[in-house]
Amino acid sequence: MELSHFNDQGRAKMVDVSDKDITSRTAAARTTVKMHPDTLCRIQEGGIQKGDVLAVAQVAAIMAAKKTSEFIPMCHPLPVTGIDVEFGNNGRDELYIEATVKTTGKTGVEMEALTAVSAAALTIYDMCKAIQKDMEIGPTKLLSKTGGKNGDYLYESN
Repeated sequence: MELSHFNDQGRAKMVDVSDKDITSRTAAARTTVKMHPDTLCRIQEGGIQKGDVLAVAQVAAIMAAKKTSEFIPMCHPLPVTGIDVEFGNNGRDELYIEATVKTTGKTGVEMEALTAVSAAALTIYDMCKAIQKDMEIGPTKLLSKTGGKNGDYLYESN
């Protein structure tokens, strides 16, 4: 597959999507924040001094998804039509973040979904770093995408 983000001189360019069809598109991404069981417990019980960690992380994810094109250089600004962020955990030491982003447009929202979960994870780290500095973020991955000329994608674990 040929990469489309380079011009004839081999320099980066923003892909021209003028001739692409407008379609309904979705993307879902996921990341994990690994932490001490006590940190996860404090997040769940509202015991973090800075406030409701998951509520703040959810807002951060939504804000980041809407602003993705402002700091990912070749990413197109998109009219995001929906963003949903969900949290889960393994009951021990891992917090899961999933985001689903939707648009109707000429290019997909994979970067917006990946940015959303990353921003949420970084917000959780920021809010909890006073009690634990060695939290680990990742892996971060695209779970699925729909729409567009390249068709649908579904992550398949090994």
